[in-house]
Amino acid sequence: MKLIRRTLYEELKRNLFEGKTLLLLGPRQVGKITLIQQLVKAFGEGVLMLNCDEPDIRKLLEEVTSTQLKALIGPARLVVIDEAQRVKNIGLTLKLLHDQLQGVQVIATGSSSFDLANMLNEPLTGRKLEYRLLPISSEELATHHGQLEEQRLLRTRLVFGMYPDIITQPGKERQLLANLSGSYLYKDVFNFQDVRIPELLGQLLEALARQLGQQVSYLELGQLTGVDSETVRRYIDLLEKSFVIFRLRSFSRNLRNELKKSRKVYFYDNGIRNAILADFTPLELRSDKGALWENFLVSERQKLLHNHQRFANTWFWRTRQQQEIDYLEEEDGKLPAFEFKWN
Repeated sequence: MKLIRRTLYEELKRNLFEGKTLLLLGPRQVGKITLIQQLVKAFGEGVLMLNCDEPDIRKLLEEVTSTQLKALIGPARLVVIDEAQRVKNIGLTLKLLHDQLQGVQVIATGSSSFDLANMLNEPLTGRKLEYRLLPISSEELATHHGQLEEQRLLRTRLVFGMYPDIITQPGKERQLLANLSGSYLYKDVFNFQDVRIPELLGQLLEALARQLGQQVSYLELGQLTGVDSETVRRYIDLLEKSFVIFRLRSFSRNLRNELKKSRKVYFYDNGIRNAILADFTPLELRSDKGALWENFLVSERQKLLHNHQRFANTWFWRTRQQQEIDYLEEEDGKLPAFEFKWN
């Protein structure tokens, strides 16, 4: 199958050697390294790839001096640091690379938000451009093989999702999603020190999957899983920083009230949600097709905003009389509203 061109490719390519460290964040198995390899191929020689899943590579980058970094980088002009969040104090290492190795372009990738351990924001202030790569979008697929073909595959996408392996290996969706939705996808969460109850993640994800498209209460989720609401909030925050789920706030012009409102939680990928429930029933036979359609559209909108570097506030809206708008988006003073209906 011909390689699917990701929308972010041109944005990353345009910003090579413009004086900024490039950060490419996104969930595991979403195609970050495939995208980087496309850039490397276009760049040519003088590339150094460092995979921080390897213990010896991590050790080389931890508590390192600028002299040691110069010896490690050698003549390379493009340096790729994969899974950089696994390196202790990676923010300081990237700062040294940026400040001490003039003319060297650094690209760091990560499968969790680096601020998961507060490692990057302060050291790289003013030195970085940050991008988020999510599962393949409908826009990218329509560009790849045409809008008509993508419309024909819509029901498949709603059940099995849009991860690269799922799209490129039809017929193996169930096995691939079972592997992906296991501990591999949450590897960074398990490594984080605040996760003291690993089995709670599975219980919480199943509860969230069953409440897709509904307002969620941390108190109710805590009662379902047997923990306090603060623990639920913390685990949801970690899952969001690992790009498994994301939250929409309730819209209000009273910011103090807005902070108190409940949230809706969506999955970045329908296939992951269905794999958590082990439910790949065809769409026509499902009772949750409306929720899957809503999750699909909201997640596609997130992809569009990130892929095109558009910055918008996003919400849902509901009154006490249960009047509701599924999705609001504020950008450049405009506030369009969206209602999602499968039928």
